[in-house]
Order: sequence, then structure tokens, then C-alpha cells
Amino acid sequence: MFLPKYSDNPTPPSAHTHTPADPMPVPVRRSLPPVAIDRNTVVALVVGGVVLTALLAAVAVTAISVAIAAVVLRSVLRDQSR
Repeated sequence: MFLPKYSDNPTPPSAHTHTPADPMPVPVRRSLPPVAIDRNTVVALVVGGVVLTALLAAVAVTAISVAIAAVVLRSVLRDQSR
């Protein structure tokens, strides 16, 4: 019921023998519209990158400090309870 039914004498697929009369047209390269980037934009991007990098570093240092403080407090409280 669910098995495919094949014919006894399958016909081979025909070979594609079409040759185009005209050669393929060369695609036209379209250039992007010009974008004006002035010095103020570059300075703003660099300053923004520096500020974001500094904030990320501050968050990382704070996280490491909190982790170290937690380990020290845990060891002090464990020794005190003994």
C-alpha cells in the first residue's frame, strides 16, 4: 500500500541540448550612493567605542572583585562556625 510503484521499462530523462542564441548579458555594476563621513562622526564613534570599552572593563573588574570577596567571606564564615 505504501510502497512506490515503478514501471517495468523506465524511460531515461532527455538530455538538455538547448544552446542560447545570444550570449549572457554582462551584469551592470551599480555603485552605492556616496556617504559623507566627516571628522566629527569619526571622533564621536572613537570616543563612544572607548567609553563602552571602559564601561565593559569596569563591569568585569567589579564582577571579579565581588567573586573574590564572596569566596573570602565564605571561607571566613566557615572557619568561624567550626
